[in-house]
Order: sequence, then C-alpha cells, then structure tokens
Amino acid sequence: MLLAVPIVPPLSMTGDRMTQNAILVLDCGATNVRAIAIDPQGNVIAKESTLNTSEPDKTNPDWHLWPLDAILGRLASCCRVIIPKLSGYKIHAVTVTTFGVDGTLVNAKGDLLYPIISWKCPRTIPIVENIARYFSAEKLQTISGVGQFNFNTLYKLIWLKENYPTLLNQAHAWLFISSLINYRLTGVMSTDRTMAGTSQLLNIHHDQFSEEILDTISISAYLFPKLVSAGEPIGNLTPAAARKLNLPSGIPVISSGHDTQFALFGSGADLNQPILSSGTWEILMVRTPHVNTHILPHYVGSTCELDARKGLFNPGLQWLASGVLEWIRQLFWKDIPPSEAYPQMIHEALSVPPGSNNLSMNCHLLTSKAGWCGITLNTERRHFYRAALEALGYQLKQNLSLLEKISRFHAKELVLVGGGSRNHLWNQIKADILNLPIKVLNETETTVLGASFFAWSGAGYYESSEKAREQFAYHYELYTPGEHQAAYDSLAQDFI
Repeated sequence: MLLAVPIVPPLSMTGDRMTQNAILVLDCGATNVRAIAIDPQGNVIAKESTLNTSEPDKTNPDWHLWPLDAILGRLASCCRVIIPKLSGYKIHAVTVTTFGVDGTLVNAKGDLLYPIISWKCPRTIPIVENIARYFSAEKLQTISGVGQFNFNTLYKLIWLKENYPTLLNQAHAWLFISSLINYRLTGVMSTDRTMAGTSQLLNIHHDQFSEEILDTISISAYLFPKLVSAGEPIGNLTPAAARKLNLPSGIPVISSGHDTQFALFGSGADLNQPILSSGTWEILMVRTPHVNTHILPHYVGSTCELDARKGLFNPGLQWLASGVLEWIRQLFWKDIPPSEAYPQMIHEALSVPPGSNNLSMNCHLLTSKAGWCGITLNTERRHFYRAALEALGYQLKQNLSLLEKISRFHAKELVLVGGGSRNHLWNQIKADILNLPIKVLNETETTVLGASFFAWSGAGYYESSEKAREQFAYHYELYTPGEHQAAYDSLAQDFI
C-alpha cells in the first residue's frame, strides 16, 4: 500500500521542542460521551469517557429527553482529562459525532425552545401509526430512503407542530444534536449532512431536503441551516468554548455527524463491500452508488441513509440477533454469569452437528410462525443454542441477498464488526452458510477513526479522507467456508 504524503509536515518545531499532530474527536453516544485524540496514522493517543444518559420528561415520566448542558459538561470534563496528556501535540481540528435523528428547535441566539426529545422516547409512536394522515408510509420511504422508525426526526417535528404549534413560528432553526454541539463550539449554525440523512426529511436521491415532504407537513426548508458535508469546516473554536475544553481558541471545527456513517468508513469498507455490525441487533449495510428505494418499503427493517462521502448511499437492514441468544442464555444458563456462560454455550454447541439434530428455529419475531420445530425427548440446551446460531445465519443469508438486489452488487466477502464478532462458532457458521469469507475487524474504534479521517482532510493535513484512511493498518481475522459448508447448503431449503 502506498502512503500519502501529508500536506503539512508530520512533525514541526516550536522553539526547541518537537511538536506532533492530533485530531480531537468528541463522540456523544447514548451510553457514553468520549473525547479521543487520534494521530495522523489513526492511532489513539489519549481518550477519556464518562457515562451519558437521557432524563425523564417532567410532564411524563415515560418520556425521555437529552440534557444538552449536561452532555456539553461531560464532553468538557473528558477533554480536561486528556488535554494535559497532549502537551507535545498540536490539535489540528475538532470534530463531533453523535447518534442520529435527535435535535430541537432553537431561536436566533441558539437557545432551545423545547428540550431535545430522545430517540428512546415513545411519544411519537401514535404519529407513526397515523402517518397516513399526511403521507403514505411507502411514498415517504421511497423519497427519503429511511425506514418507518418512531424516533425519526420527521415524527418529532409533527409532534411538536401538533402539540406546540406556536414554537414553529418562534423558531429560527432546527438543529440536530451534533449541530447543537457544533454551535456551542463555534457560534455557527449548520446541518451535518449525514445527520440530515437519518431524518426522513430528505429527498435522498437529490441530496437535499424534500420540498414535497416539508410542504405536506407545513414546515419551511428555511428552518434547516446550510448542509455541510463530512470534512467541511464549520467554524473555529470560540474563546469561551476553548476555555471550557482546555484548548486554544481558533482551532477549526470540522463537520462529521452521524456515528453509523463514520463507523462504516472507519471500518475500511470499500464500495460494494457489505459490513455487518453484530450486537443485540444485527445491522447489515453497504457503501454503494446505487439504491432502489422503491423496493425498500416492502421489507421490514430496511432503511437507506446518506454515506459520509457525497454521491454514495448506505442502504441496510436490521434484525434482532444477539438479543435472541441472550434470551436462550437466560432460559438455560441463567445461574451462570454471562462472562462464563457464553464460552460454555459455545463449547457445548460445538459438539452439535449442522442441522442441530433436526431442531430449527424461526427467528422472524414479527410473524406468527416464530418459534421452534423438531423438539424431541433427546433435545438438549446445546441444540437450542446451535439451532439459534444457524437460524440467524440463514436470516443473514436472506438479508444479504436482498441487499444485493437493492443496490445491484454481488458480495465477495463480508466484514464483521461489533460484540457478536467475538463468537468464533457463530462466525464460522456464518461463513459456511453464506459460502463467503468472513473478515472480522480487530479494531473497535471505527466511528472515531472514520470521523478523524474526514477531519484530517478538512484541516488540510491530507488531500482527502481516503488518503487519511490509507495511513491506518487494518487487521482482520479470517473465517473461510469449511467442512460444513455443503451440509448447510443442503439444509438451506428448510430455512429460506
């Protein structure tokens, strides 16, 4: 691999002292907020995290809100911990990644007109259930690409309009949570493009807010500040923000945005190379220039968002995965701590042949056919676990085939990330069922890596985010189809 030549020297002299270079990523997740410093080769220099949590709404304890000031305080606290460790480094830029869809209305001074409704909040469920009053669900997804998830920005805006109609008249802008943080850092209002791509408000094919959707819900496009692409400078760190973060003022703040898109880019994924994020839910996505949004509404769990790079899309599907395996653990291994139970479950299931002695599981939980078939007096707990791994493998096979159809590509391998990728038996079953190589990425910080690549480019250090990504040495564990691949081929008709 050829290494790109940095536009600025990797080391510079300040007086008689050698200065190294870093990017600071502020990562706001649903359970943790973090400050992480990354060097030009993608190595983590220093990081600090603290817990993050939503708060109950005082008007309804079942509703959830994000406390912006508390989140900003947590980010500042993390920065104050790591900055002393960076005394020999020049911070070239700051960039912010967050979860998608959430945000709120603000006035011209950036003051919140209503608290930030969390994606965990159920208040918008009735809006989704009755969305046909405004728009057909099928047409919405065809235009926006985004699936019918009750946390979508669209439904929050409709809820605010129906319950607090005067707020829309008072509002200067809608800011997504990443843009709220960026505004507090720079004093500049903007809209991270990848965040907008999660909202169900865009015409995804035109890469702009949909006049048709906005007109239908009587929302002006002027409510949304200028779209900024990943790697585009937003502004500079203000003196007030710099003091809180323990940083020099004037550092460029570079746009990133929705964590999913930067995790995809940070994983090293090339075009038409599918990525499976395996956890409680499995999320299968791909970076592609092609997407057929007309067929998306026909498949539960389907969605499509804008890729971090302009001109590309991230179609995907999601389904419950490790959540099913956790349910089995609680049924049969509940008296053993999870850290001990899972290795034991894997060890026991290794002795079960493909087909799990004719025990099979239908894990399509949204259908009436979900359940078990083939239980006998000889069925043991190891058979249940192996059968679940196999059923989830076949569900992956179906969904990969569908993703290939949506985006007109043919998978040659699958990259696997997330907690589920630590299960070596499940990885091998997936490789056998798919009859494809499975590459398990050993890197966990894919989101901050991806964001840092765009920040290095936006700061002028590398000529592009791709050049920045070339500096990082990726390491994978490879699983190839093995001795059971033919057996799984013959069993496929029982599942598909």
